[in-house]
Amino acid sequence: MREFYGKSLPNGFMLGTAQYPSPAILADAFKRSGASVATVSLRRESGRDRAGQDFWQLIRNLGVHILPNTAGCHSVKEAVTTAHMAREVFDTKWIKLEVIGEEDTLHPDVFGLVEAARILSEDGFQVFPYTTEDLVVADKLRHAGCEVLMPWGAPIGSGLGLNNIFGLRALRAHFPDVPLVIDAGLGLPSHAAAAMEMGFDAVLLNTAVAKAGDPAAMAEAFAAAIKAGKLAKAADPMEPRDMAAPSTPVIGKAFLE
Repeated sequence: MREFYGKSLPNGFMLGTAQYPSPAILADAFKRSGASVATVSLRRESGRDRAGQDFWQLIRNLGVHILPNTAGCHSVKEAVTTAHMAREVFDTKWIKLEVIGEEDTLHPDVFGLVEAARILSEDGFQVFPYTTEDLVVADKLRHAGCEVLMPWGAPIGSGLGLNNIFGLRALRAHFPDVPLVIDAGLGLPSHAAAAMEMGFDAVLLNTAVAKAGDPAAMAEAFAAAIKAGKLAKAADPMEPRDMAAPSTPVIGKAFLE
């Protein structure tokens, strides 16, 4: 497993903590999946009167790496301010940086994203940017200080899977030594397996698990798919071909006259 800002994770599963039916189900999903990172959206109104403290304690008790995010931020200033609050609350340099540019698709504002990434990197944050598969944007994020890139598979919460296979393969090939995480849009364990087979280092998802009929079982299914995809990539899978090739050799076959 590649290192993420110097930290080696036991697996490539990053799981969100929103929208679960109950705290107990959330905890069970993490237990059964063995997810190594929990992403948490900071709600600024929770700082008053210790509101939300039970939730923060639940997250800490999971015993995993915490990756706060700036979900719902639509400007550089909003994202940077939220990141500073998250660092204070969770005592971590990690931040999943989101700067949303379009409301219907939750498409990242890549211009604001690069600017916010530069500001936060210079301030000592270790930035995980939610971005697109655009190579130019990825390169600018790298120059802004990001050591990890998190391209989307599809719009957040859509469950559409990997929409741009060519673009994602190009990104992996262009940045062979950079940790890459598929973030957003995965709906099925097979989507996660495909991402790992392509050589991505981790996947991050939330809705596909939290909104499943049995979130804990779905989390476990995703964990198994991630492991399978990683093993398949390491096993050097065969290349696809246009023509059939018999799996049983014809040498030694009996000929009837």
